[in-house]
Amino acid sequence: MSSDRPDRGSARQPLEHIPVELASAADYEALAPQFMAPATHAHISGGCAREVTLRRNCTGFERIELSSRVLQDFGTANTEVQLFGRHLKHPIVLGPVAHQKLVHPEGELATVAGAEAVNATFVASTLAHVTLEDIAKGATSDKWFQLYFQPTQDITRALVERAEAAGYHALVVTVDVPVNGLRYRGQRAGFNMPATLQDVNLASYQPPPKSLHPEQSVVFDGLMGEAPHWQDIEWLLQTSSLPVVLKGIINPDDAVRAKSMGVAGIIVSNHGGRSLDGLPATIDALPRIRRQVGANYPLLLDSGVRSGGDIFKALACGADAVLIGRLQVYALAVAGALGVAHMLRTLKTELEVTMALAGCPTLAAISPETCLFLQEEHQ
Repeated sequence: MSSDRPDRGSARQPLEHIPVELASAADYEALAPQFMAPATHAHISGGCAREVTLRRNCTGFERIELSSRVLQDFGTANTEVQLFGRHLKHPIVLGPVAHQKLVHPEGELATVAGAEAVNATFVASTLAHVTLEDIAKGATSDKWFQLYFQPTQDITRALVERAEAAGYHALVVTVDVPVNGLRYRGQRAGFNMPATLQDVNLASYQPPPKSLHPEQSVVFDGLMGEAPHWQDIEWLLQTSSLPVVLKGIINPDDAVRAKSMGVAGIIVSNHGGRSLDGLPATIDALPRIRRQVGANYPLLLDSGVRSGGDIFKALACGADAVLIGRLQVYALAVAGALGVAHMLRTLKTELEVTMALAGCPTLAAISPETCLFLQEEHQ
């Protein structure tokens, strides 16, 4: 790749209208390779190592069978949900995805504009190509800030204070990638971040230099030496008045510990299959976590969601809402803000049609009884 700008190669320019072949939200995934440089597409679409978890995330949804009810009353049907003291029009959240100018010149600003068109909550990444303040200016709907703990507490505190001042409604702390997974697909394709695309939210901070002895491990003595611990979550809970949500929980014991500490909610996530290969699909891990934390604790899910039907299944398995990761980047690459808005609107329509045909007029009506395999588990 070029060192000074994203190399689009023969990639098409973003569309200015939505063609008929974009019928489903998942269609953006099939069309996206035409609108990205091959190495960029490999970086975004790939998982880690042998990509076992990446595949499980999607096939996990396919294994779930629905059990529909007929002749239900839809006089007051809606998709509304309450999360962290806020009223959301629907349970579809745009999850934190870094480096969006790789696929569109407006990056996160275009994604926010698309989210605004359908009242979708947007989660701004620490590693965005647009400042968290500029993102916030474009978001009148709910907005959350995704936080990576930084090498020093002072830098982390500065990011939190900026998010609070900019009007974000929650902090989403990613806890499952203290080091990046073994992302071989992008490496084999020759992906490198263009030099001009900076992590602008971190540009003004200078972490202290750290040197390692040749016999020390880059992973254990270097990267993991700066990784956050549970004590850092306790510190954050005392530091910020915003709800703190942990993203990347897959083990029920971690979920119970987070709840007992006062964490506001959990995102069941395996980082889209990009952290540790061999983890279960999030849709498989979700029911176990729901049973441990109880019925009323906020649980969200990401990884593998490609349709409104998937969203319905996630809600049936115990989620209160879902986060959309790769689909937002594919839609951004294909048609910018228009694509993001269309993808989200299509997901919402797919969810509503699934609810109608399953006989569930509200999100509260979606329960384990609407999925056959969950009924069997509960017997």
